[in-house]
Amino acid sequence: MTDDVRAAARRMYAAFNAHDHAATAEIFTADFYSHPLAATGPESVTRSWQRFHETFPDAQVVVEDMVVEGDTAAVRTSVHGIPDQQPPTMLEIFRVRDGRISELWGLSSLLRQGPP
Repeated sequence: MTDDVRAAARRMYAAFNAHDHAATAEIFTADFYSHPLAATGPESVTRSWQRFHETFPDAQVVVEDMVVEGDTAAVRTSVHGIPDQQPPTMLEIFRVRDGRISELWGLSSLLRQGPP
């Protein structure tokens, strides 16, 4: 199980960094739930990634720490390529089911201006 969870995390961050928005359909379960977005389904992640990449086209997520236990991972990342800021830090906790991310919680130090 631990290897599946790590592999799902790696796929998610690699797809984000490659701007591979279509990969969300394979990375997230059909009933995926994002607590930060208060949204369901992989398409909610696709829309979020697209908006983020429109705002910050050079953004790259770097995994700093990953702790996996059972079907759950806690990942601390830094986000490079955000102008006029120290690289923001994110903390994401997610649950994996059948090799796909099924639920996600997250916090970010990204300073945002205007609507999210």
